[in-house]
Amino acid sequence: MGFDRTVALGRLADETFDVVVVGGGITGAGCALDAVSRGLRTALVERDDFASGTSSQSSKLLHGGVRYLQQREFGLVREALAERQIALRNAPHLVEVLPFLIPILTRDGLIDRRLARLLGGVLWLYDLSGGLRIKKAHRRVTTAEACDRVPTLDPSRLASGYLYYDARADDARLTLAVARTAADLGAVVVNHAGAIGIDKDRAGRVAAVRVDADGREITIRTRVVVNATGVWADDVRTLDEGPHAATMRPAKGVHITVPWDRVRNEIAMFVPVDDGRAVFVVPWGDVTYIGTTDDDYDGDLDDPRCTAEEVDYLLGAVNAALVDPLTPDDVIGTWAGLRPLLAAADSAKTADLSRRHGIRVSGAGVVTIAGGKLTTYRAMARDTVDQVDQVLDGAHRRCRTKELPLTGARGYRPPAADAPALEQHLARRYGTEAGAVRALIADDPTLGEPLVPGLPYVRAEAVHAVREEMAGDLADVLDRRTRCRMLDRAATAAAAESVARLCAPEWGWDDATVAAAVAAYRADLTAERVAAGPPLP
Repeated sequence: MGFDRTVALGRLADETFDVVVVGGGITGAGCALDAVSRGLRTALVERDDFASGTSSQSSKLLHGGVRYLQQREFGLVREALAERQIALRNAPHLVEVLPFLIPILTRDGLIDRRLARLLGGVLWLYDLSGGLRIKKAHRRVTTAEACDRVPTLDPSRLASGYLYYDARADDARLTLAVARTAADLGAVVVNHAGAIGIDKDRAGRVAAVRVDADGREITIRTRVVVNATGVWADDVRTLDEGPHAATMRPAKGVHITVPWDRVRNEIAMFVPVDDGRAVFVVPWGDVTYIGTTDDDYDGDLDDPRCTAEEVDYLLGAVNAALVDPLTPDDVIGTWAGLRPLLAAADSAKTADLSRRHGIRVSGAGVVTIAGGKLTTYRAMARDTVDQVDQVLDGAHRRCRTKELPLTGARGYRPPAADAPALEQHLARRYGTEAGAVRALIADDPTLGEPLVPGLPYVRAEAVHAVREEMAGDLADVLDRRTRCRMLDRAATAAAAESVARLCAPEWGWDDATVAAAVAAYRADLTAERVAAGPPLP
């Protein structure tokens, strides 16, 4: 019953906690796991769904960040590479090593040899900072070797390249696994329950958090609040402190997906751009995704959209290396997220802002964690709960997450290379819990059919998401428990009604509710498509 929402809501109202974490992204889930594993009575509440914000919209890479070396963020890169290794060990079913190619392009037929030497030096530094932990060093590759791995590269512009290694994970699945692990250890974890107030005792210290769950106000008794809401951190601080100067500077990052056969990249690419940035080109099943941008954002924090101009920027960046240029007609999906960067008065561009995290403790006992990046979530949580310990009683309880396998990881063995495609797919998403999904198919073979035609997910995964993973609506199922929306927006829109009818008995939806939910979901997909380019035909 550790991940049953109804039971969890009852526990929120009835129990008293040492710490309530507000925010169900990767940082908040990490804080909940760290706290409960230290023996603290812990609750986690999320206004929308787990990873519904930044933590499902990232580049899905667990990496040190080659470009951060150029910014002399040596400590950040070392920490991130150490955390990458921990993630590979603690979640082997979700995190995988991924080779990257950096193409060295010519300009007007000439090679910038100084830049090529500098890049080689940066990659040596990357290896020595921790990249070698995965027992793979970077190396120089010839034009022919590069084109073997990415046959759509333009050989007339390609001088050579570098091959190096990093890791990637489905960010939403990773966040969910961290949250479920916290629940397995006794934390109370609830989505669709937004914080609306913080109550204090006569001494001005935190006494409770009030949340709105399904129109019902619940008062959760607690001694400490952790504000892990990312770009919304200032909003939660306002519940505690009232109006205050903004501390967050959201940076918008967008990605686009195209059919894999338009790029045919067997490995990922890190493509430098003339403006000093770089974009990733990453294979993901039958698609390749390209991103990201890095620009100031002052729009609606709840609804960032990929624009036509951003699509053009990303296409232009990658087309500089390809022999057959991609066009907007090739784009079958987009996503946009907001990086929760800490504001700095002396930085003109968000790309120059540090990806380090910062922690602030208010006089009332609200601990705010902000900044950071997906890769370093565990270290961020460790530092945050260290501060929680100080607020509670000054004790130093040992962090236990460094060697704590996530749900689905303990005893996991990867499937054989010749195992059926469905077995490999389920193993890499659920680890040792894949048997629960297979059991659903055994009971009802129709659940082994595709959830969305053309995509790898099966109908049993939607049922499992509702019963075991707290999915409460179509977006929870199609956007985060599966990634259908990112992989093929049009096919997902077409399948939305069949998915809603599949899950309706689990949710208790009648026909009218199904129709309304499908209409709203399709309208959101259409708005996303219109923002990124011409309207759907």
